[in-house]
Amino acid sequence: MAELPTPSPTRKGTLAEIAKEFLRFGLIAYGGAAAHIAMMEQIFVQRLGWLSRERFLDLVGAVNLLPGPTSTELAIYLGEIRGGLPGLFVAGACFILPAAVLVVALAWAYVKYGALPNVEALLYGVKAIVVSLIFQAIWNLARSALKTPFLVVLVAVVLVLAFLGLPVVLLLIASGLVCVFVRITSARRLAAASPFAFALQGSVAIPSVGVLSIFLYFLKVGAVIFGSGYVLLAFMRADLVMKLHWLTDTQLLDAIAISQATPGPFFTVSTFIGYVLAGWKGAIVGTIGMFVPAFTYVAATASFLPKLRKSPTASAFLDGVNAAVIALMAYVGWQFARAAIVNAQTLLIALVGAVLLLKFKLNSAWLVLGAAALGILLHVLGWA
Repeated sequence: MAELPTPSPTRKGTLAEIAKEFLRFGLIAYGGAAAHIAMMEQIFVQRLGWLSRERFLDLVGAVNLLPGPTSTELAIYLGEIRGGLPGLFVAGACFILPAAVLVVALAWAYVKYGALPNVEALLYGVKAIVVSLIFQAIWNLARSALKTPFLVVLVAVVLVLAFLGLPVVLLLIASGLVCVFVRITSARRLAAASPFAFALQGSVAIPSVGVLSIFLYFLKVGAVIFGSGYVLLAFMRADLVMKLHWLTDTQLLDAIAISQATPGPFFTVSTFIGYVLAGWKGAIVGTIGMFVPAFTYVAATASFLPKLRKSPTASAFLDGVNAAVIALMAYVGWQFARAAIVNAQTLLIALVGAVLLLKFKLNSAWLVLGAAALGILLHVLGWA
């Protein structure tokens, strides 16, 4: 197996380098947060060596404890590691920008022509490759995170609880506290540990669909939402369809479909909805409102996170959170695989992708682009 590049935590990159890598990543980042994390592990840990796998896993655990778009916050953290505060903003903006531009273009076509383009062929092969990417990330991160038999057991327990439907944040914090308890009892010493406490704000009435109202609504959503795109869908349906009557169910589902069909963060659904409600200005303020909290949370915590590993209690908490992250990625990967592997062709694409990733270390960008082209070809030939 090829050696990983040696991480250089003291060497900073140029802003041009950070912008190039995250613009490129933003153009091929299909599949949602779990897939984005898998791709980032392959690009920034394995290929570029910006940080160690252990530190990457700590960052994944941290962003899962923060509200907002998980993979975007991880991208922002990576930018801060490579380029300080300027790198933080460049990485986040360049990851979001390709998706936002594509979503605005599709929203314009949607408003003008009243229909969505057919993206089924494009996603046919891409979804199967995303399964391979998630599997590779789980394999690599588990080798670094699961240091003891106890952590292996903890992963199994969290996986079962995830299938039973327990909330993600509860599983993460509980796993961390269990590891703290084990560390304390095994060392026979007392220590105090205070988990993060989170509360979702209730929906607030927005008087009219002006650009300020759009901005404030998505600012609230970006600041308090935990969990996957399905959580975001339920939250926005309760507000935008049922309470505020800004959208119909059909419009909201079309917005979700566009966000899934474009690369980059799923939370660019705010770009589409903003455009539908108020044109270009609505798209801009909706996007800014949704992602401002992510930049704020990361900027506030970036200097604090590396210090946690120096505390035995905090280190044990992170070990537990990281074990829970592995289990939750496996859970999401399983759900995604059930939707993506629909026949022998997609199964073959996923298996070949896994071999190319694990044995030959093929760049994920080429895999995604190749799978997209293959999906279109299979549809043209009538084999999909």
